[in-house]
Amino acid sequence: MAILVTGGAGFVGANFLLDWIAGSDEPVVNLDKLTYAGNLETLTSLQGNTRHIFVQGDIGDRALVESLLAEHQPRMVVNFAAESHMDRSIHGPGDFVQTNIVGTFNLLESGRGYWSGLAEADKAAYRTGEILRIAFDAR
Repeated sequence: MAILVTGGAGFVGANFLLDWIAGSDEPVVNLDKLTYAGNLETLTSLQGNTRHIFVQGDIGDRALVESLLAEHQPRMVVNFAAESHMDRSIHGPGDFVQTNIVGTFNLLESGRGYWSGLAEADKAAYRTGEILRIAFDAR
């Protein structure tokens, strides 16, 4: 099974991704908007690695997230997508609200919808809430 990582081109997300790929055989779908914090150069060692699927996009794009969940059927979602530079929040607070609140809500709702459509035996393998909580606590 695959996992879905959001914000996987940011500092924390990229390091998580590199460690995950090094220690697991599971494919990773990496969804990143590539804002000021995204840096694909951090992931150059994964070029050509068929277990790393990069998708440029926004967690606020519910149709995109739902299509990725349907296509790749991940067993978990790890969210590192966030606006985290406090100086930038003073000049553009709307970006923080859109990503950190609205985007995360869309991601959770998409995950909940995906999970509710799974067979009972597969629901236990899908760990959205726990993984998202761990990812946010790590920040």
